[in-house]
Amino acid sequence: MKALVCGSMAYDNIMVFPDKFGNHILPDKVHMLNVSFLVPELRREFGGCAGNIAYNMHLLGAPGAAMATVGQDFGPYAEWMDKQGVSREYFSEIADAFTGQAYITTDLDANQITAFHPGAMGESHRNTVPTDDGFTLGMVSPDGRDGMIQHAEQFAGAGIPFVFDPGQGLPMFSGDELRKFIDECSYVTVNDYECELIKERTGWDETQIAEQTRALIVTRGGNGSTIYVEGQQPLEIPSAKPAQLADPTGCGDAYRAGLIYGLLNELGWEKTGRIASLMGCIKIEHQGTQNHSFTMAEFAERYEREFGSAL
Repeated sequence: MKALVCGSMAYDNIMVFPDKFGNHILPDKVHMLNVSFLVPELRREFGGCAGNIAYNMHLLGAPGAAMATVGQDFGPYAEWMDKQGVSREYFSEIADAFTGQAYITTDLDANQITAFHPGAMGESHRNTVPTDDGFTLGMVSPDGRDGMIQHAEQFAGAGIPFVFDPGQGLPMFSGDELRKFIDECSYVTVNDYECELIKERTGWDETQIAEQTRALIVTRGGNGSTIYVEGQQPLEIPSAKPAQLADPTGCGDAYRAGLIYGLLNELGWEKTGRIASLMGCIKIEHQGTQNHSFTMAEFAERYEREFGSAL
């Protein structure tokens, strides 16, 4: 069993604003917003949803790969992936485009303001889901609009169950399009804000979404996550306790890698949710999206310490 994650590859330009955005944004002037934040700290990291998820899958030993379109500037990222042993077999280079670029500013309350240049990601529809390479699980994460639509259709057409993870791409789709994604997929995973948006656009609540899928997974930051399965009471998954709050960027992607690991290994929702929770916790303790690492022995020991049961 192995998973294919369709999504973005990007360079993350991460800036830290040593104050709170709320101290500099006047609520009665948001209609004419013109602000500048001095950010003395800047890092350039490897990121993108597909890249982050694939990296975390690799840490867990979950078999699979990412599929994405990248630009002419992808060389340093490619070297990093090769060094880590993360597959890029299903990547396509768009010669006249840049790899996606995220510009993320985080304040002291872990609020984030992000600008994103999609670059080569906008050509993701050039890739086609390989239906004869043994993939048993898919994921459609934020990517080019046409690519997300086509890859969902291709997974569904091939009978490959997949996770719909709209993330930051959710605003691109109408209610009808979101209902179609939900009809095609096997699982939906969103954060609490995205859950409210998807409910508003589809007219369906959590129970109705769960009725049409195998599960709806809603993450709630430090408040853990909730898993909705048809005919069952919502399952509340506790958050693991981070040793420090270094950087929230990429926590959701780490969580999703945990979901994939649990689904591939048929571990059940109680354990799968906790694995995902711990993955997000480990990520938030480190700056950047791919700078954390562990052995499976270390992960199992911490899992037992956090949740009081063996992995």
